[in-house]
Amino acid sequence: MEMHQLRYAVAVARAGNFSRAAEHCHVSQPSLSQQIQKLEAELGERLFDRLKRRARLTAAGERFLVRATRILEEAEAARREARESGELLRGTVTLGVLPTLAPYLLPEVLARFTRRYPGIEVVVEEDTTAGLVRQAVACEIDFALASLPLREPRLAVKELFTEELLLAVPRTHRLARKRLVAPADLAGERLIVLKEGHCLGDQVLGFCDRRGLRAAISFRSAQLETIQAMVRSGLGLSLIPAMAAQHPARPGLQYRSFEPPRPSRRIVAVWPAQRPPGRAATAFLQAVTPPAD
Repeated sequence: MEMHQLRYAVAVARAGNFSRAAEHCHVSQPSLSQQIQKLEAELGERLFDRLKRRARLTAAGERFLVRATRILEEAEAARREARESGELLRGTVTLGVLPTLAPYLLPEVLARFTRRYPGIEVVVEEDTTAGLVRQAVACEIDFALASLPLREPRLAVKELFTEELLLAVPRTHRLARKRLVAPADLAGERLIVLKEGHCLGDQVLGFCDRRGLRAAISFRSAQLETIQAMVRSGLGLSLIPAMAAQHPARPGLQYRSFEPPRPSRRIVAVWPAQRPPGRAATAFLQAVTPPAD
């Protein structure tokens, strides 16, 4: 039994005539009649009484018509839902994102997403981790892109990728000549970090603490671009996410990896556990998620 045979049978039942049903289905009458005969042979029941100018359903045909119609309706609904899901013609995605991540990750992702889903509006809210958690719990955003650790049981967490933290140094600094730096190389150096409340600043200081380094903080800022400008001016060193080091190139600065184990941050997507992301938000999350190796 095939779907086109069901469509032909339903068309004949509705038209009451093989010729009109064939026209409606855009096939020749002999072809339609042949498929109906094959269906009847498979069922072992005659579905239609062939009269001179009419085709009338038999008792078996009446019963068959009910199920055939239901099957065709379900198949059409499945096709429609799949098509709408794939096209995502309209909708809005509201996402929260760390300011240390947004300008480096989002432009390329947004460009790719918009090309595929031009009718979807994307609203970006930049905030600290605490602010993103508050907005996510309150369902003010569809999801947030944040960094671990997070201590909020009301949020579902999906880990996206791990990003290395690089040491930013002036081009003329002694450490710029090293291929890899060791934590001990930072002894006696001044560090420039993000203001309190920014998780990246806490991660940098945590790295120093775990390596037994007493970090001498010379400056704090709320912007990575300001921090890198300070490093370029010789006011201190800083640990910078790899994405921020790559976009754009900055003359006068060098970036160096640490010897293993290297400092890093783990980027995650979070959303209210009781409200999973909708179709548009899920599509955006797929655009953010790196492909599996």
